[in-house]
Amino acid sequence: MKNANPMTIARARLLTLIFLFCTAFALPVQAQDEAGDDTASEENADAGEEAEKIVDYIEMKPAFVTHIGQPGNKVDYLKAAVTLRASSEGVREAVEAHMPRLRHELVLLFGEQTDTARVDSNEGKQALVEAATQRINQVLEEQQTGEQITSVFFTEYVVQR
Repeated sequence: MKNANPMTIARARLLTLIFLFCTAFALPVQAQDEAGDDTASEENADAGEEAEKIVDYIEMKPAFVTHIGQPGNKVDYLKAAVTLRASSEGVREAVEAHMPRLRHELVLLFGEQTDTARVDSNEGKQALVEAATQRINQVLEEQQTGEQITSVFFTEYVVQR
């Protein structure tokens, strides 16, 4: 190699470095693949369990707009865009089949609110979420759907005084 061209020596060294570099990274990956075979079946089982946990969001369009507050006082309004959260496949079909009744119940619930300050507070909003969830599940039970929603979300919530 003493008489070899300096470029040839540089290429040989470069190829040697590339070979060592590739070999150094290939061995840990191969070892990880062999060790990962046991955990692969566990990961597939976890993925199967997650597939069983269905989350579906059902929008109730259009948004609800209703008057709130004490009768005889200045008229205040509540605008609420509502989305329902479901955890099983059949809930969407049950909700869509009974949407007019569900909307009716929420219009009544929102219209029953007489304390405008409470409706505008975080505690009041949370109480309204819980009451709406309960009313919707009550209707679904009365209609013998065998389904329930898991929660109600207000995606828009405005109180106009």
